[in-house]
Amino acid sequence: MDVYEPIMGAFPIAKKLWRAIVENKGLPSPDTVGKMLESIGLEKLFLGKGLGLFRNNFVIALLIPRENMIVVDFISATGDLSDALELIAYYDREIDCYVVEMIPANELEYEENLGVEPVIIDAKTFELKSYPVLGEFKQGKKTIILKVDNETYRLWRESGKLNICPVCGGELRWREKKAICTDCGIEVMIDEKR
Repeated sequence: MDVYEPIMGAFPIAKKLWRAIVENKGLPSPDTVGKMLESIGLEKLFLGKGLGLFRNNFVIALLIPRENMIVVDFISATGDLSDALELIAYYDREIDCYVVEMIPANELEYEENLGVEPVIIDAKTFELKSYPVLGEFKQGKKTIILKVDNETYRLWRESGKLNICPVCGGELRWREKKAICTDCGIEVMIDEKR
């Protein structure tokens, strides 16, 4: 898996957290989240004393488990905070749901919106109550490609928001099973194999 930018790590981990919450009927353990980070190609440098540190040549991830919450901060290895993201998974008592959401470190650049709909899972039935569009990124020849599986595409289509970029909230232009965002340039591709 290609993880050259914080967002390229946050999307697949958000999807893995969603699956783990449904399977385990609750938040996964810090060790499980650490294994998720390793599964996307990040090397574990430290795990203990309430903190985990993972990295590859391009991205650093800080795992900060708290009571009823998992926080993973994705930072560019260059130290540039403008692309940094915070991925948070928690139980929300008010709505009786588990939530997985991404928050940009630089709210001015993203205008307080990544375009990413949070994952909202009912805490009783463990059914999805939102329409998140999550997948894995791949570096293309000219653009970054977000590959989404057929199940994600089906949910996205049900939401009626196929023309909205799942990364920045901009406009998508479709041609068959591929789309490109007119704002951020991300290409979205439906991965038939998954």
